[in-house]
Amino acid sequence: MTTMTENASGLREFKMPDVGEGLTEAEILKWYVQPGDTVTDGQVVCEVETAKAAVELPIPYDGVVRELHFPEGTTVDVGQVIIAVDVAGGSAPTGQTPGAVETPAAEAPAAPTPQAPVAEEPKPEGRTPVLVGYGVAEASTKRRPRKGAEVPAQKPETFQAATAIQGELNGHGHGSAPVGQRPLAKPPVRKLAKDLGVDLATITPSGPDGIITREDVHAAVAPAPVPEPMAVATVTAPPVPAQAQAPAPVVTYDTARETRIPIKGVRKATAAAMIGSAFTAPHVTEFVTVDVTRTMKLVEELKQDKEMQGLRVNPLLLIAKALLVAIKRNPDVNASWDEAAQEIVLKHYVNLGIAAATPRGLIVPNIKDAHTKTLPQLAASLGELVATAREGKTSPAAMQGGTVTITNVGVFGVDTGTPILNPGESAILAIGAIKLQPWVHKGKVKPRQVTTLALSFDHRLVDGELGSKVLADVAAILEQPKRLITWA
Repeated sequence: MTTMTENASGLREFKMPDVGEGLTEAEILKWYVQPGDTVTDGQVVCEVETAKAAVELPIPYDGVVRELHFPEGTTVDVGQVIIAVDVAGGSAPTGQTPGAVETPAAEAPAAPTPQAPVAEEPKPEGRTPVLVGYGVAEASTKRRPRKGAEVPAQKPETFQAATAIQGELNGHGHGSAPVGQRPLAKPPVRKLAKDLGVDLATITPSGPDGIITREDVHAAVAPAPVPEPMAVATVTAPPVPAQAQAPAPVVTYDTARETRIPIKGVRKATAAAMIGSAFTAPHVTEFVTVDVTRTMKLVEELKQDKEMQGLRVNPLLLIAKALLVAIKRNPDVNASWDEAAQEIVLKHYVNLGIAAATPRGLIVPNIKDAHTKTLPQLAASLGELVATAREGKTSPAAMQGGTVTITNVGVFGVDTGTPILNPGESAILAIGAIKLQPWVHKGKVKPRQVTTLALSFDHRLVDGELGSKVLADVAAILEQPKRLITWA
């Protein structure tokens, strides 16, 4: 999909690109430029958040910013123009509020004259942007009003009379769109209307900003009462029973007692992925409690090792290495289920996912080919992964292609849990808090460093025996870390 268009005046329009493997929308988090600013090829002009990560967008040409089409905080569909740049070096329009949506002069409706007809078909001008799969359509001469924008007030009696007439004329209460104006609806809704044989122009929208919703389309195909004959020329609607005139109850919320947060971005994607995983892969979770005292001592020794200076050395590093060794000893656990082909896909590489809690939600970037890395290389990769995630700069590619995952719930003081598989993966290992506990060691009860591990796996791929062997191997290595050498 192209991300720019150019007209004869040298004004280039940059469209929201697909920044991550088929994503359909992104939220504009921050603009780094304003109208009138000079930009150069490759300069980052804004930061957007997709369902997977925050991404910075560079502009692909030189020029002067003419217009920002959407303010910060707006969710924009892929393919929509977000910024216009004058590559001819023209100055920005005066009096424009930064981040505001402005109607270009080319799209402004002409001032009416006394001889002008009441309604006139709009004439298409220039090239109409096209999204793949939805064809070309003549756009309205008016841009969709921005949320929060002022709407001219109508007298209540005028609005009610017009609504009543429109409802009677259309049987089940769905009115036509204004002449020459294309009904507003998202692509999935348009497809639904096409499949059901509904003309969007005959539907009265109920969504915000006049957007037609799926419910509106379904309502349009519901059985409708036969309208009684009436005089179309009548200005005042026929009397309506008092019960029918009563407005629908409005649901209100106590804003002092409740806060509503829109579900979008990373959290929305995580929710969808977890639902899909939980109801697709049959989960089995097994637990083991293990004495990790020797592993904790090794961590302290590695921190003093010259080869590990400046690297992130902690229990997670050795647990990750232990899991990689366990996978090497039990390679069938590293697989995925191909439902379409009805095949089990054995992976001869390990992309090790690390679940990371960020301000934008839970993400699972992975270390590519983790099985090939030495301990210092693995430590460096873990450090880079965590730092990038905390800064919110994890790329979509870093979250693709994982095979197994580790989630460390112990950092929150939690003993254990039953983790849900990352979609497309075969297993996930949860690490509980490491605590001093009474433990029988060499025939005596002593305080030892103890933790509980939980391994969830896809029972279509991994049976109980294989899952138990993997978990037992991880526990055995953490109990006797010298096995990292003897088993590797």
